[in-house]
Amino acid sequence: MYYQRIGSGTPIILIHGFGEDSRIWENQVELQGANCQLIIPDLPGTGKSNPQNGLTMESMAAGIRDILDKEKIAQCALLGHSMGGYISLAFAELFPDRINGLGLLHSSAFADSDTKKETRRKSIEFIKKQGTRAFLEASTPNLFAEENRLPMSGLINMLVDRHANMDPATLITFSEAMMARPDRTEMLKKARFPVLFIVGKGDQAIPFTDSMQQVYLPDLSYIYILEKSGHVGMLEESLNFNQAIHDFISSLPM
Repeated sequence: MYYQRIGSGTPIILIHGFGEDSRIWENQVELQGANCQLIIPDLPGTGKSNPQNGLTMESMAAGIRDILDKEKIAQCALLGHSMGGYISLAFAELFPDRINGLGLLHSSAFADSDTKKETRRKSIEFIKKQGTRAFLEASTPNLFAEENRLPMSGLINMLVDRHANMDPATLITFSEAMMARPDRTEMLKKARFPVLFIVGKGDQAIPFTDSMQQVYLPDLSYIYILEKSGHVGMLEESLNFNQAIHDFISSLPM
């Protein structure tokens, strides 16, 4: 995987979500001033990374491990947005000695429900028939809280244009991997490291009630609720989002 390395200090991996690439973190680059080293990958088939077939959360977690090995980093904190959180959970399960902090940013340890799986199957069929741009045009506005969609319409259109050339096969592979992932709430209960939850009050992809059922599972949780955000708080409330990450980073061992 292609990745950027920015700053120095505590290693922090920022893992983007479905239908995105590493540029979703543009507003978070300023965190390098918080005595941390940011490592920001493009997942396979996104940004500058080549596509791969048969992806799973576990295989992408192994790809993150390979980056750490290349950079000679023994431990890091993994902060994942949406699908990036699923990958971070898989990493924590597979390589528990390599992680000293976990962030679920608009993400969940629950497996897909039957209803959610059916929604993903319908999305796959839509992508096969209509392509990436049409799918993003239909889905991207729903990532934002309802009250943000009109005032942030320019940003929404920019995101669609930015990712419209993503290979439909990549979106389909990601969707299939998300459907196949297991429930990892037990991993949260056993976590020996702090867990950051950033929750959007208006998130339609990760319902607020689902998040609230998980925040008390780890021994040590940092919980931040973004009152004016949907699923993309890094864009909708970037100042509050960054403050939450900064506070979490400051709590980690150096």
